[in-house]
Amino acid sequence: MKSFDERLNRLEELSEKLKSGNIPLEEAVSQFEEGIKLAKELEKELSKIERRVEILVNEPEKKESEPVLELFPELEDEKNQ
Repeated sequence: MKSFDERLNRLEELSEKLKSGNIPLEEAVSQFEEGIKLAKELEKELSKIERRVEILVNEPEKKESEPVLELFPELEDEKNQ
């Protein structure tokens, strides 16, 4: 499987060729089909990456310090004085 960047570059190549209008109709249709397939694959992959980033961003911070249980807050106040 080609990398994301390689497939994106290929999609850009296809787009430029189609925009030029200097290719036969059959070839243009074939390249358009390839471009649609690539675009769908890339969109799917981007969605997966976006979900992973959201999970990482929303993940609660992990503290390495001692947990605060607050079972006996009055004792904690005495300890801090």
